[in-house]
Amino acid sequence: MGSRSTKLRTKVVALLALLVALWGFTAWVTVRDGVDLLAVQALDARVFDPTEPLLLQLQVERRTSLVYLGRPGEARLEELAQLRQRTDQSAAEFAESVGSWQVDLLGSDALRERIASLDQRLAALPDTRTAVDGRNIGRREAGAVFTGLIESIHEVYDELGNLDDDQVADDTDQLIRLNRVRELLSQEDALLAGVLAAGRITSVERAEFTRVVGARQFVVEQAIARLPDADQRRYERLASGASFRRLADLEAQIMLGSGTTRVPFTAAEWAAATGPALIEIGDLVLAGGDDIVERATPVAIGVIVRLVLAAGLGLLAVIASVIVSVTTARALAQQLRQLRDSAWRFANERLPGVVERLDRGDRVDIAKETPPLPFGDDEIGQVGRAFDDVQATAVRTAVEQAELRRVGREVFLSLARRTQALVHRQLTQLDALQRREQDAEGLQGLFHVDHLATRMRRNTENLIVLSGSTPGRAWRRSVPMVDVVRGAVGEVEDHSRVVVLPVDSVSLHGRAVGDVIHLLAELIENGLVYSPPHTSVEVRGQLVSNGFAIEIEDRGLGMTEEDLAAANHRIEDPSERNLADASRLGLYVVSRLTDRHGVRVRLKESAYGGTTAVVLIPSGLIVGDDAESGDPGGTRVPAPALPGPTRAERSDTAADLAAPAVSARQPAVEPDGEREGAADRSGDDPAEASPGPDDRSAPASRPRHWPEPSSGWDAPTVPIGLPVTSTSGHGVPWSPSESVGAASARSARAGRPLAEPGDPVVAEAELTRTESGLPVRVRQASLAPALRDEPESMAERDEVIREPEQVRRMMNSYQTGTRRGRSDAARLLGGGGRPAPDDEADDAGQQAT
Repeated sequence: MGSRSTKLRTKVVALLALLVALWGFTAWVTVRDGVDLLAVQALDARVFDPTEPLLLQLQVERRTSLVYLGRPGEARLEELAQLRQRTDQSAAEFAESVGSWQVDLLGSDALRERIASLDQRLAALPDTRTAVDGRNIGRREAGAVFTGLIESIHEVYDELGNLDDDQVADDTDQLIRLNRVRELLSQEDALLAGVLAAGRITSVERAEFTRVVGARQFVVEQAIARLPDADQRRYERLASGASFRRLADLEAQIMLGSGTTRVPFTAAEWAAATGPALIEIGDLVLAGGDDIVERATPVAIGVIVRLVLAAGLGLLAVIASVIVSVTTARALAQQLRQLRDSAWRFANERLPGVVERLDRGDRVDIAKETPPLPFGDDEIGQVGRAFDDVQATAVRTAVEQAELRRVGREVFLSLARRTQALVHRQLTQLDALQRREQDAEGLQGLFHVDHLATRMRRNTENLIVLSGSTPGRAWRRSVPMVDVVRGAVGEVEDHSRVVVLPVDSVSLHGRAVGDVIHLLAELIENGLVYSPPHTSVEVRGQLVSNGFAIEIEDRGLGMTEEDLAAANHRIEDPSERNLADASRLGLYVVSRLTDRHGVRVRLKESAYGGTTAVVLIPSGLIVGDDAESGDPGGTRVPAPALPGPTRAERSDTAADLAAPAVSARQPAVEPDGEREGAADRSGDDPAEASPGPDDRSAPASRPRHWPEPSSGWDAPTVPIGLPVTSTSGHGVPWSPSESVGAASARSARAGRPLAEPGDPVVAEAELTRTESGLPVRVRQASLAPALRDEPESMAERDEVIREPEQVRRMMNSYQTGTRRGRSDAARLLGGGGRPAPDDEADDAGQQAT
């Protein structure tokens, strides 16, 4: 049974436990009287019965000991020895009886203490006997020892008389007082028997005798006054009898005497008076005990009746309550279990299934998905019907919310498509303006506006991704991975802080180019935003066993372990519930893009304290460099990485003038004609009018018509975002041997003659920038080795002084030739003969210079 049923059973058991506790309390109150009766009976058998013979034996031994001390003799000593044996036997029986478990269980602490005190006195009795045998003790002291023992027995009797029934307890107490009367009479008998044995009575003994007689008469008066009428009449008959009258006469003779004199009567006369009196008092005590038992019988019967009614019938009621409660609880638990299972199935299976089907666009029948639960008409059934309403409301709400989300997605998608079309038109217009602009500063401003428009396009594509659709940008051919990275860098704002480190020479399948560029741009922009402005963000790529890994490392604030775990979970889970946090929409876009192509993204802590994003592109999307660019299904084995293009291959018509170079920004590798959803498509549908990837590496230009880097033209030699230094296009230091090899390979592919081994090679000069931020061209860097002139000495160059008009004509000639050459190259690659915008930028920059 589940936890809820267990709790229900616990509650039922708690109620039953309370009922049982109430019954137990009532039963104990009732049974306690019965327990007391059982205790009285057990203690009477274990304590009173063995104590009474011991008391009588002690009284007889006391009288005989005092007689022996009054008149010693061998006969009396032998008699005393026999009495002592019987006393010891009674003491042993008493000790065995009071040591039973009944006395320990039923007796009170006070009773056990008094029994222990009596045992101690009995243990000291042999010392007194030895003193008596040696006549080393007086009659008074010896009598006091035995009287103390007998008083301990009466204290035990007093504790046995503490009963719950007040009347029975009071009657018992009075009988104990009568028993003390007999003890006092026994003391008189022992004292006077010793005196008679000695032949005379002293004044001290007379006074002691008088005290004992007075005490006996006082106790008798106290006991008779509180005895029942029957016991009072019985004692009156006893006191008016011949024995008590003769005893009173003898007591008066002793008390009326004075000084040390002889006793006026014999021991036989005294024994004849006290013997019957002691027996009659004993019979009175026994008769009173019988009366107490007779009066206690109805009390015992009442206790038994109450015990049967309260304990027996109450127990039956409790058993019936337990049975009814258990069966009821079991039925309730079964119904609640069914209700719980129905709720769990609805919450964990049916409702998620309904939501999943709604996400797929399927129609959902609310009545079919929420069948009524058969629970009857009781309270549980009413709860079941209420749960039916809850199910129907939940499914209906899910349907309405799904419809609302679908409409919202369509609205956002429509707005995003419209915005995308407008941004595309804006980019086209900016492209035309850039081609017509001749002023360098104006061209620079257009480039900044163009860059902002490109960022607007990426944000618009974010809306499309969040709406569950696919942006319109796509490529039919594979694209080199380095150009994919450069295109991503070109879509962020502070791209000059991005450092592109060496990237292996592999290509990315065309269908994933747009999304990978978008994904990398989001991660790079995050690194830029959350790092100080004076730091850089490094991007590197490498072919690994499971695909191609791109690392984006910043030197920013970093993230805690909890934030990293939450961000990685958000990336791995592309469900719509991640949209709840509006500040993390970029991660949700990354999650959607990675889920679309099986790309894996993992955030981890950087060695610099920032964050490193590792993007793992699966092997199925990687195309080797030896595959044809127009064949997306080419071989997936990547070719070895080649060094980037160098300045040694460039041709320069103005060999003696350090003219400004083209922008250091890398172009996108696909011409517009080879990009799905390119800008030259007609129609107003935003999905068809989506522009191509805006691949640029510096704010100087935004080319969209560059040929692929594998063609014969000279690509820029500086990676995206890097300051212009003497490095090759792939971020590795340039060396003449590598430059010549790369130039030879490219010359061979372009149909140009290769340099002979003995041809001179012009070393690359140190790169600098012009005032407008453009790199300075290297003289004769683009010429074939056979066409290069011998370098002039610095002295000869300093002697050549040209007029400004001559310089202007040389510059115009250079611009015209450069523009014509790149237009021809673009037509050969399918670009439609339209020059790239960087041609215009070069022209404008050189004119300005």
